Amino acid sequence: GSIVYLGMMVGAFFWGGLADKVGRRQSLLICMSVNGFFAFLSSFVQGYDFFLFCRLFSGFGIGGAVPTVFSYFSEMLAREKRGEHLSWLCMFWMIGGIYASAMAWAIIPHYGWSFSMGSAYQFHSWRVFVIVCALPCVSSVVALTFMPESPRFLLEVGKHDEAWMILKQIHDTNMRARGQPEKVFTVNRIKTPKQIDELIEIESDTGTWYRRCFVRIRTELYGIWLTFMRCFNYPVKDNTIKLTAVWFTLSFGYYGLSVWFPDVIKHLQSDEYASRVKHFRNEEVSHFVFNFTLENQIHSNGEYINDRFIMMKFKSVTFEDSLFKNCVFEDITSLNTYFRNCTFVNTTFYNTDLEQYKFVDSELINCTFFHIRTGCQISFDDDYSAYWIYFVNFLGTLAVLPGNIVSALLMDRIGRLTMLGGSMVLSGISCFFLWFGTSESMMIGMLCLYNGLTISAWNSLDVITVELYPTDRRATGFGFLNALCKAAAVLGNLIFGSFVGITKAIPILLASTVLVCGGLVGLRLPDTRTQVLM
Repeated sequence: GSIVYLGMMVGAFFWGGLADKVGRRQSLLICMSVNGFFAFLSSFVQGYDFFLFCRLFSGFGIGGAVPTVFSYFSEMLAREKRGEHLSWLCMFWMIGGIYASAMAWAIIPHYGWSFSMGSAYQFHSWRVFVIVCALPCVSSVVALTFMPESPRFLLEVGKHDEAWMILKQIHDTNMRARGQPEKVFTVNRIKTPKQIDELIEIESDTGTWYRRCFVRIRTELYGIWLTFMRCFNYPVKDNTIKLTAVWFTLSFGYYGLSVWFPDVIKHLQSDEYASRVKHFRNEEVSHFVFNFTLENQIHSNGEYINDRFIMMKFKSVTFEDSLFKNCVFEDITSLNTYFRNCTFVNTTFYNTDLEQYKFVDSELINCTFFHIRTGCQISFDDDYSAYWIYFVNFLGTLAVLPGNIVSALLMDRIGRLTMLGGSMVLSGISCFFLWFGTSESMMIGMLCLYNGLTISAWNSLDVITVELYPTDRRATGFGFLNALCKAAAVLGNLIFGSFVGITKAIPILLASTVLVCGGLVGLRLPDTRTQVLM
């Protein structure tokens, strides 16, 4: 998970900067293609190192989608409806999350969806899930080939004729939809931006293709860096600093608590499960056939002589200081099962998943193992926690739907700043209700409430960000802030995750403080509701 965030962090900055150099549509096409290619490739690779490499570059590709697509879409919209339509665009983040959660729930637990070609190639259900998650990216690339470039960007780089044709096409389409096809598109004046000369003089020793390629890449990267540094120049320097504070605090609080919620719910489940454990001490069992499921049990100081364990499932079972003599284990499936400080004498293991790591400080004397199964053998029906992982994720994603609708309808009425500051402050206040979260259902309710409140802040922050930057550095500024968002997310995951099962006080106070402070800073930003894009 962290390797994808790392890729997204670098990708957001790089592709955002590139979008201000080569165009929004071109940058989107390349970054989505990179994501789709490496996502598909990661589904088939077998080595863990190469898998991480593919996920890193998949994240690098998808990292450019958010800053570029918001810049692209905002430059197509009229001022009166810009906030509303950008909020509807934000809803597709939620729809993508619901799609991913639903597909994970529907596909991954089907462990039977697998095949292998010898021992070298394995294909399991999670790989199908990776492919399915890449399909929207492929469809986006296909759709983008039919889309025009941003006319605002074309005007910025001096391509007036191309911009005029695209604006005329938008105008004519809108007039036909209004039933006024006779209206003619006219332009009274064009404000020509100052063009920056970016010609590169390539010397004679750069005649080889790889030298030319190197010079080109170096120049583009330097251009991206210069554009980024201009985000800290007048008149946008003050806005960049304030936006940096708001993006960091919102990301840190949101992603930190997002990883904390499921872990706390899982911890509550584990505590409740552990409270129902059954203890068996000093058992003496001989010539007995075990052919039923053992679950949530601890067996201490037992002796099992000439017993047979046939077609059994062990779920969270621990044997401690026990003796197994002349026993047979056959067709065994286990989950969280361990033999600690046990002794096995003349015991046979056939077609089991009892690997060596499950025998902790145990002694095996004259024992034989046949057809040992490696890897995860438990099925979805037996692993109750898998259900909760996907179900809680699905509910948390679905909970943002009301907030998305409200923010879209009110964005242009009450203003971006009121929605941003109000949502972040309310989210910070709602964190204090977590003190009363003592059960799974209450924590899930708190998760849904928290996600529903914070989504309005995310939507208004996206709108404000694209409206505060001029066209020549809009995608670069958005990309930098989005990269900062990913860094804050990783930091939040590490810090909040370390307090699971230890204390509630620090995560609650930390999240509340950063969200309220970020909301107050956000209220100091200029109102962009009536502002024409620079």
